Amino acid sequence: MRILLAPMEGVIDAPMRQLLTALGGYDACVTEFLRLSDGELPERTYRKHCPELARGSRTASGTPVILQLLGSEPELLAMSAQRAVELGATAIDLNFGCPSRFVNRKAGGAALLKEPQLMAQIVSAVRHALSGDIPVSAKMRLGYDAPDNAVDIALALQEAGADLLTVHARTRADGYRAPARWEWLRPVNEALKIPLIANGDINSVDDWRRCHEISGCQHVMLGRGALMQPDLALQLRAWHQGREIEAMEWPDIRPLLPRLLQHYAPGTRGLSARIKQWLGMLRQRHAGADSMFTQIRPMQDMDCIFAALVG
Repeated sequence: MRILLAPMEGVIDAPMRQLLTALGGYDACVTEFLRLSDGELPERTYRKHCPELARGSRTASGTPVILQLLGSEPELLAMSAQRAVELGATAIDLNFGCPSRFVNRKAGGAALLKEPQLMAQIVSAVRHALSGDIPVSAKMRLGYDAPDNAVDIALALQEAGADLLTVHARTRADGYRAPARWEWLRPVNEALKIPLIANGDINSVDDWRRCHEISGCQHVMLGRGALMQPDLALQLRAWHQGREIEAMEWPDIRPLLPRLLQHYAPGTRGLSARIKQWLGMLRQRHAGADSMFTQIRPMQDMDCIFAALVG
């Protein structure tokens, strides 16, 4: 069983990857997407986006980090993947799943599900640009507005050279509305020879048990579930081994919030929004997080927020 930590724009960034992987349970994590549209990016952009490049593409706890690229030009993505590897990337992921209207208007992310041939060309270009020991993966949705072609698209990406595939079990039109269509993952899983990683609405051990039974998938990517319950990967790992572990409760989780803030450089923009977004997810599981969210919601000064979190 492989357990991956998903990228989530604006909240699962390098400090959050460091915090969550330190708790354990993850086989790898994927960066937020690095967008490519107007030519190659400078070295500083790669390093700022994925600071783990400086330590062999691993978090401080040793968990491998996969660099994710987003774009629609096969040649540019291939050159950028090569550059990323030269800078220390050890695996490349391609984003065909982002449902953002802004991203889709720029012919990126899930918009490419309307052009499966181009998706395959991108995977093929990146695969041929890299040595065989560098895994190339892709993340997609079940389709743009319907899941009817999910199997064909997945097979095309496999044929193009993808080493593994993550499928978010919704269409682009679904956005993030529940429920995820785990039943549509089964025909994809049965058709593929490469590993299929299930993603979408897996927020507890019970969710994974049902997804596993419905889809037949052996591997999982956690996003919101990892933020709602920071030790979820450890719980899934224990379940896979036939064990149960006691889940972290709010008194165990609360110290993680100021610890996370200490991983950011002073003056980091948008930091109050990030911590509030995480609390907004934690409060779905933990009453104490709801009280904390209410307390810091009107605050903007980070010193005041930090004092509230440690107080």
